[in-house]
Amino acid sequence: MDASDFVIGQRWVSHSDTGLGLGIVTDISGRRVTLGFPAADEERTYAIDNAPLSRIIYQVGEEIETFDGDRFTVQEVEDLGGVLMYHADDGESIQQISEVKLSSSVNFSAPHQRLFAGQFDRNGAFRLRVATLQHQERLRASAAQGLIGARTQHLPHQIYIAHEVASRHAPRVLLADEVGLGKTIEAGLILHYQLHTGRAKRALIVVPDSLIHQWLVEMLRRFNLRFSIIDQSRYDALAESEDDVDALVNKVFGDAFSVNPFESDQLVLCSLDFLKSSPQAEKDAVAAGWDLMVVDEAHHLAWSPDQVSPEYRLVEDLSAASRGLLLLTATPEQVGVASHFARLRLLDPARFHDLDVFREEEQQYEAINAVVRRLQDHGDRLPPDDRSALENWLGDELTVLEKAAEPQQAIIDALLDRHGTGRVLFRNTRAAIQGFPERRALPVPMPCPDSYQSHRFGLVNLTPERALDEEQWLAEDPRVNWLEKTLASLKPAKVVVICAHASTAMALERYLQLRAGIRSAAFHEHLSLIERDRAAAYFSDTEQGAQALICSEIGSEGRNFQFAHHLVLFDLPANPDLLEQRIGRLDRIGQSDTIDIHIPYLEGTVQEAQFRWFHEGLNAFNESCSVGVAVQGDVQEDWQRVVDGESSELDTVVTDSRTEADRLRTLLQNGRDALIEMNSCRRDVATDLIKQIEEEEGSAEVRDYMVEAFDILGVDMEDHSEHADVLKPGEQYHAGHVSELPEDGLTVTWSRQQALEREDMAFMSWEHPLVTGVMDSVTSSGLGKAALASLSVKALPAGTLLLEALFTVHCPAPESLQLSRYLPVSPLRLLVDVNGRDLSAALPHDRLNDLCSNIRRRTAQAIVPQIRPQVETLVDHAERLADPHLEPMREKALEQLSRVFEPEIRRLEALGKVNPAIRDEEIGFFRDQFEAAKSALTQASLSLEGIRVIVTA
Repeated sequence: MDASDFVIGQRWVSHSDTGLGLGIVTDISGRRVTLGFPAADEERTYAIDNAPLSRIIYQVGEEIETFDGDRFTVQEVEDLGGVLMYHADDGESIQQISEVKLSSSVNFSAPHQRLFAGQFDRNGAFRLRVATLQHQERLRASAAQGLIGARTQHLPHQIYIAHEVASRHAPRVLLADEVGLGKTIEAGLILHYQLHTGRAKRALIVVPDSLIHQWLVEMLRRFNLRFSIIDQSRYDALAESEDDVDALVNKVFGDAFSVNPFESDQLVLCSLDFLKSSPQAEKDAVAAGWDLMVVDEAHHLAWSPDQVSPEYRLVEDLSAASRGLLLLTATPEQVGVASHFARLRLLDPARFHDLDVFREEEQQYEAINAVVRRLQDHGDRLPPDDRSALENWLGDELTVLEKAAEPQQAIIDALLDRHGTGRVLFRNTRAAIQGFPERRALPVPMPCPDSYQSHRFGLVNLTPERALDEEQWLAEDPRVNWLEKTLASLKPAKVVVICAHASTAMALERYLQLRAGIRSAAFHEHLSLIERDRAAAYFSDTEQGAQALICSEIGSEGRNFQFAHHLVLFDLPANPDLLEQRIGRLDRIGQSDTIDIHIPYLEGTVQEAQFRWFHEGLNAFNESCSVGVAVQGDVQEDWQRVVDGESSELDTVVTDSRTEADRLRTLLQNGRDALIEMNSCRRDVATDLIKQIEEEEGSAEVRDYMVEAFDILGVDMEDHSEHADVLKPGEQYHAGHVSELPEDGLTVTWSRQQALEREDMAFMSWEHPLVTGVMDSVTSSGLGKAALASLSVKALPAGTLLLEALFTVHCPAPESLQLSRYLPVSPLRLLVDVNGRDLSAALPHDRLNDLCSNIRRRTAQAIVPQIRPQVETLVDHAERLADPHLEPMREKALEQLSRVFEPEIRRLEALGKVNPAIRDEEIGFFRDQFEAAKSALTQASLSLEGIRVIVTA
């Protein structure tokens, strides 16, 4: 440089300290130049011949910002005696802006401007940027997107439901798998998918108070979703804060300025009990609005045409304020058609508006199912009546379906899709899903003690101990002595003991601990959530933990203890579904042993009658029973008389119950349950999805990528064990790029199997927040946008310049459009020389990485000003070569868009004609999405995403 290069008023940037921002030349004296750096409030003087400075010249199309914060787009650059005048557009008019008036904060978005400003990186950062863009394209185009990061087993029915439901717009469905099939996991997978893909941003989970902490832990541990609990303590803290800070404002203006706690977090967990008890909280929750709401234990929401419970009305109001709704229940129809209709009514009140109409629709399911079965067995020889029925159900589309590659399956799929509640109800049964253990009933009849003689019959005497003092019944009830001996004989096996009431559980636990010396823990509703968690953890500890967990009835809802295989039913419930929920705490997928169900009962009492009814009438101990409540309703009067002491009728009630249970099971199999099961797990689809997920996990790509990223971002990685590492911030740690790493480090595993066995390790996948955070920070920052490297190749003379340029398709559009699934985000790579020749094929990216070396920083800073004219020429060449690639990319994206949207819109329109479960809103959403996506694609352009300048040596 010499003095003629500098003019007062010019803008330059320092190579050696880019944090100074944009400098302005304030004085030129002899061989020295002085610059002021307003952003840093500093002034620096440099020797002109070796000043570490680069001239800043914004190009046409780039954005500039003035001292006042106004932004403009450069349309023309004029040199007025060495000081630049920018002719720039603010969206309304062209204005002249001298470079003197430019903001001193500088953030160069164009890669070559970063290079000229000295903001370039080493080779590794450029390689990381390329790898990030390539991985993002593959993942966004994958059908497994959103399903990769969960710490769960790959069970087909869960994966299928999650993908089918989560890929819908604002899904509103009833998840009704039988106990033990993982409805919580399905809901978590759906939440994770919708949040990960941007289809939802705000989610509310409403559960019974006893399940709050379990949901909080499950969402974090399995899906890395951090929910905030809103309860009375949150409101109390808010009230205290407002009293302290805004007392005067609130006193004058009332509650209009109050904060709505439900609007302060995107992911909220709340108990139904709290919302019911707090009108203000209910009002706030409704006002906040939600993209997706989850309601667990939905069978507790009571409704009839004549009477609506407060809980039901509350959820109804909340569901109206949420675009999507997931209702979870293990008993969708067993408690009656009216109760089932009530939940469907929450999902879509316009579709399910009349109970009598719904009952009429239910009657046709058996006919449809019969035709489906005949299609499966001999579809090419259907009788005329079936053909006529299909024409009636499917109309003109039947002819089209018969021309499909697999016509039988296409017709079956259409029937399942277009009739009944298949789109809003998902229910898998144990009979259809493999992997459950055997159940073995071990009844233990005992003589009734004298103290219970006056308490032998009536529902209340299913638990006769409640009629006596604690000391008396503990001493005289033979079940207590039997329990003590049984636990001693089973030691060290874990045993879950369930009884109806908390008082019974507490008394038994005290007895076992203090008198029998048996390690035990109590689990009941009078404990706080933390105390319950502590009891469950004590029970699960295999070293020094409790042998027995004594639960009240709440222990049969929500908690999973499949690591135990002994269950003691200290008493029996009146309701068959409660019995199934008790057994379901152990009888779950993942249970590896036969479950021994120990049933002590008192002879000649209501306990014996209830045992025989469950065992001989319903076979409810040995097999999962989905018809128990319906059978109970059918024999209610006779059963009640037996309960009240008319033992002579017991054999008749048992026989009638067995007959009715067999009949209902047959009806369910032949009727709607069979249809729903076919639509709740399509194994071919699930198998393909699982294969894609496992392919993403099977390679070492995610670990390889993160090893390279950690090396650049200053994260130390220490070997822990096979498939596991310890991550810690290093000396050169870039905290802004790795926001999910705790200060004290993190132990991680790259293996799903190990993650399932070791919950203390974070499961690293492409969808773990630490990984996605690194990838997003790389693409949104300037890291690796510009690099300088040297290359020694005999075929190229020393001093030759090459430019490796990366272009991506830039298409401004809302994230919810998910255009990345259709547009390539993997960079278009070009390698050009100063003559404009494309050398990309001759030197692929990976090969170039092997050949390139880093250039020392000081040397690179000296080279950049000298090669600036050639680099600008190289960039022009690259942009000229890239332009022809845009239109084919855009056309390919439009074709893919049409292939996805047009068939789905046609399918939904046809579906809506025969199945009112298809909402007009849903069809309209897809049409709007399609049009918005097409419009956005017409605005797509190629954007220079990164450059690597290569100097041959």
